[in-house]
Amino acid sequence: MARVSLHQVAPDFTLADYRGATFRLSDLRGVKNVLLVFNRTFT
Repeated sequence: MARVSLHQVAPDFTLADYRGATFRLSDLRGVKNVLLVFNRTFT
């Protein structure tokens, strides 16, 4: 998959959540989201 540049629309893809349910990136379009990044260097 090609890299996405700044201000470029990300390609649509499908992922599974922690319960195993799948969702597509396009399902989230137009909805405000929060991205959490956990840094494991402190464990």
